[in-house]
Amino acid sequence: MTHHPEQRGFTVWFTGLSGAGKSTIAEMLYHELKARGMKTEILDGDEVRKNLSKGLGFSKEDRDTNILRIGYVAQLLTRNGVATICCPISPYRETRDRVRTMIGEFVEVYVYATVEEIAAHRDPKGLYKKALAGELTGFTGVDDPYEPPLAPELVIDTMNETPRESLQHVLDTLANLGYIQDPTILVEGPKLHSGLTDLRVTETGHVAEGR
Repeated sequence: MTHHPEQRGFTVWFTGLSGAGKSTIAEMLYHELKARGMKTEILDGDEVRKNLSKGLGFSKEDRDTNILRIGYVAQLLTRNGVATICCPISPYRETRDRVRTMIGEFVEVYVYATVEEIAAHRDPKGLYKKALAGELTGFTGVDDPYEPPLAPELVIDTMNETPRESLQHVLDTLANLGYIQDPTILVEGPKLHSGLTDLRVTETGHVAEGR
């Protein structure tokens, strides 16, 4: 059995509007890191809310509490050599910066798409339409703030890149930062769902195509 050098823990923190593509890229990254034999975990906003943050609402205070809880778990995992992937909306800059300080080995990825583009093309539940019509309040990016990162390690523009291109940018960034050696995409074709994100799953347990 070959001895692997001790894996360095780090956190990749995807932030961006709901529907921008955070879970899509996070899920692809998870399979890439697994294919490299790395210990990896995903902390997805919706999944965490069901378990760690049950009972929290969407006030600024509750959103911040949720993000700091995710940050705390990510810190524990990172400290123990796990490649940790987080993809909550995390709309507030100051709270993300607190998490960055807490974790240290922190790669912030801003998943960029506009409200207009998401509302027009990636709104299967019609939430943006309701929010824009004033039927839903407290919706991030519509009537609740989203503060984009000022100096993220990476910005991916999911309006102009395919998910595969975005994934390649993430892998390149991780290689440049020394967290992985080879940024080549290893996993092609449909992927079995990790069960860790809120992506739609087909009956065969594969990630549904399209967003």
